[in-house]
Amino acid sequence: MDFNLTEDRRMLSESLNRFLAEQYPVEHRNKIAYALPCHDPSKWEEMAELGVLGALVPEDAGGFGGAGFDISVVFEAMGRVLCPEPVLGAAMAARLLVAAGADCEALIAGAVKYAVAVSEIEAPYDLDGIACSASAKGEGYVLSGRKTAVYGGQAADMFLVAARLDGALAVFEVAADAAQVVGYPMMDGGGAAELLLDETPARLLKAQAAAALEDAVNAGIVALCAEAVGAMDVTLNTTVDYLKTRKQFGVPIAKFQVLQHRAVDMLTEIEQARSITIKAASDLGTAQASRSASMAKNLIGRAARLVAEEAIQMHGGIAMTWEYPTSHFGKRLIMLDAQLGDQDHHLSKVMANYAA
Repeated sequence: MDFNLTEDRRMLSESLNRFLAEQYPVEHRNKIAYALPCHDPSKWEEMAELGVLGALVPEDAGGFGGAGFDISVVFEAMGRVLCPEPVLGAAMAARLLVAAGADCEALIAGAVKYAVAVSEIEAPYDLDGIACSASAKGEGYVLSGRKTAVYGGQAADMFLVAARLDGALAVFEVAADAAQVVGYPMMDGGGAAELLLDETPARLLKAQAAAALEDAVNAGIVALCAEAVGAMDVTLNTTVDYLKTRKQFGVPIAKFQVLQHRAVDMLTEIEQARSITIKAASDLGTAQASRSASMAKNLIGRAARLVAEEAIQMHGGIAMTWEYPTSHFGKRLIMLDAQLGDQDHHLSKVMANYAA
């Protein structure tokens, strides 16, 4: 396998990393990430103009990417600055819109912010447990049920909702102003929402959508794994820089062998995480996608926790302060595990896959 980025992806990576480094210093990120709407609308427009959203959509649907590696390039760059913009919803929505043969122009332009509503309180990760129901009414449909932890939902204009239609999973479009949306900031920055549906008007986007929903979730997992790799890279670099400057007994603590070994352990975990993310990105859209995504999410859940905890321990008290970036990277790395299935959930999926 060739691990080098294509020329187009390299250019996207360089331009996006440069843009985010300039536009999302930690002070600006923290100012907007923890209070509604948990993102910067002007920066969202600039990211769309830069082509970030177009990278999530294949060429035949109007974009210039859409593959797993395009998603990972975008989200690894976002992870490096903990960018709170609601791009995860766009990445997942793009898969559903393409599967349905729908127009992606508004998504690519950033004119419509999408969120994908899958999780429910009684079924946070498992598609088979979805209970939200759809029924025909007049010439359209109405939905009833509750969706929880809809990432990016606090800022969404349009929700793509997974619901049961005649017992099978389908995807419906629900306008944000037609439903009850309760947005809130997450503890690690960025926003989510509860979506309350009570005979809410909806438009059928795709019937018999179980495979499309699974693909969208897999794309979201690839995105989160790539974000974690970017965040872990920065966390390690910050930690090593600190070890080189912090002195104890008259010498930099980077001279202490035990701390060198712990830093190497962090690096080893990050490289394993990077490799499994490449595997998951490569398999996205294939028959192996779900297994590879679950393997990646399980490994990265463990690796991210180790990197976050080691960074905080080796920094000492300063890493617990609001002003120091490592505290925010640590929170994000820990909480990433809970999104789209934690490590225990995905370990169970891998075990079931091999048992079958």
